[in-house]
Amino acid sequence: MISKRIVLKFPHRLVDQPIVYKMVKDFDLEFNILKAYVTPREEGLMVLELTGEDEKLEKALKYAKSLGVTTQLLSKNIIRNDAKCTHCGACVPICPTGALVTDPLTRKVLFYDTKCIACELCIKACPPAAMELHF
Repeated sequence: MISKRIVLKFPHRLVDQPIVYKMVKDFDLEFNILKAYVTPREEGLMVLELTGEDEKLEKALKYAKSLGVTTQLLSKNIIRNDAKCTHCGACVPICPTGALVTDPLTRKVLFYDTKCIACELCIKACPPAAMELHF
């Protein structure tokens, strides 16, 4: 079993369809909704953690793509701009998942994008605006 954090973007014509339900039911996946913005007649966005067998997970993502849903790994959407980061550490204590930590030897802030859940708390806390979310 593997887990992937995925961003799904739904065209406005699909926001009222049970696509995630079918992905979970038909491909035997477990899911955790991390974030969702779904409004009638507008593009929908959902950040999910999907868990299941690798082959079934890939088939579920292909199914979603075949309907017109855009899929992408969450780690491609959360970025730390290293040129802006001053390693002040303001983001570290508010990160609920430990995706941002201070290296005890160098005192630099390290970012582990695979732990990130896109809560956006670091974006609000970052004085130089080094943390960026690109949905």
